[in-house]
Amino acid sequence: MQKRYLSLWFPYLMPDWYCMRRPDLRGTAFAFANLIRGRKIVTMISAAAADRGIAAKMTVADARALVPDLGVFDEQPGREARLLKALGRWCIRYSPLVATDPADGLFLDISGCSHLWGGEAAYLNDLLKRLRAPGYTVYGAIADTPGAAWAVARFGTPDHNIVKNGAQAKVLVELPAAALRLEKPLLERLSKLGLAKIGSFINMPRSVLRRRFGEGLLERLAQALGQQQEYLDPVVIPEPFQERLPCLEPIRTAAGIEIAIKRLLESLCTQLAAEGAGLRKGLLTMFRVDGKSIRTTIGTNQPVQHQGHLFKLFELKIPAIAPGMGIELFILEATRTEKMPIHLETLWKGGTAAEDAEITLLLDRIACRVGPGRIHRYVPDEHFWPERSLRLAASLTEKPELSWPLHRPRPTQLLTVPEKIEVTAPIPDYPPMLFRYQGKTHEICKADGPERIEREWWLDHGEHRDYYQVEDREGRRYWLFRSGHYKGDSRNQWFIHGFFA
Repeated sequence: MQKRYLSLWFPYLMPDWYCMRRPDLRGTAFAFANLIRGRKIVTMISAAAADRGIAAKMTVADARALVPDLGVFDEQPGREARLLKALGRWCIRYSPLVATDPADGLFLDISGCSHLWGGEAAYLNDLLKRLRAPGYTVYGAIADTPGAAWAVARFGTPDHNIVKNGAQAKVLVELPAAALRLEKPLLERLSKLGLAKIGSFINMPRSVLRRRFGEGLLERLAQALGQQQEYLDPVVIPEPFQERLPCLEPIRTAAGIEIAIKRLLESLCTQLAAEGAGLRKGLLTMFRVDGKSIRTTIGTNQPVQHQGHLFKLFELKIPAIAPGMGIELFILEATRTEKMPIHLETLWKGGTAAEDAEITLLLDRIACRVGPGRIHRYVPDEHFWPERSLRLAASLTEKPELSWPLHRPRPTQLLTVPEKIEVTAPIPDYPPMLFRYQGKTHEICKADGPERIEREWWLDHGEHRDYYQVEDREGRRYWLFRSGHYKGDSRNQWFIHGFFA
């Protein structure tokens, strides 16, 4: 795909922004000034001030001598950069890659985007129209390279602001040398030699240009012509809960990784607490110096803000982390969060909130060892048939609507599907004396039953079951049943359905 770039230029960025908040300043001459070496120097001006001869880097005294009614406001350092970044984030709806061009521009990589608006002309017009609507003065141009787009946006004509594929050299020759984003001393040297336009030196031997003007001129010229790649630093929309920790020296030890995780968790938990949220899923991404990345995740059963508990979960993952030549950047994200409840509901009847919180933290640590999705909680369901008498709880804090039945014994572990067993010749209404399960023979010494459970005829059809709680000579207890009535030699009617503790 042919790369295409859009350059946006805001010649009066801060004055336009200020006029949006103070409409009474629209059309008036005003400037922003800063104290530099004991003198008030004009740093930014409005369009009306520029029309009346005011320019940046003038002293306020000289500016007011030209325009007595000039309004002067103190500059707030860093505000222009924040505004430019905010505009860059807004422009992400037009392109996934937007970069700031300090101090008054933006770059957009629009490759494969313009067709969504019906072509580059419609794309550019729509973007400029929406930016100009609130009051910004903005110009834009599209070309194969960021350098060419930058040059045309500032020094081209508004009617010819889209450079065709491969035509940047033809357009650049007509523009002044300043269109190459060169330093002021270099521009002065070019002007003294009569090289005011790019066309006057674009075809000169590179060795001559390097010897007379250095690598800076060649680099900018190559970038504008597309002979050298120019890398843009994209504006990134920060994750709601994300912390970054760059390292001065690559980290290769487990102790260093632990310290990095603790620092990240400290900042992340503070952020979560301020928002009243808790972590449910966390992602730690570590970038190694060899360009590879390592990812490890944790999960919790309920929202957590406790730094110590979250560190214990990550601590279990540290032995599996291979730092290689060293880790240079850590990024910790809370990929899933939930609002923290004001009061934690009890997990089981009779338990206190503090006890339940400790149980939940313990389950989180166990889940990190055995893997996610291995620990479940079940609540009773309104059915007689054993397979339907319980259901998976939506969460550990879900309050059951029914109580567990206590009048009849039920196994600690219930098989999802009953499994057939081999028995000796059974006696009517009695359990077998022996049964064989998974290749092992069990001799029954104690038994209790039968307990008849009828099938729920409104759901399905079939035989009833007669359940027995039995114990073998090794003290193990099982839940067996015979399907249907006794039918003489009914050895194939017996099943095992569960195990008692």
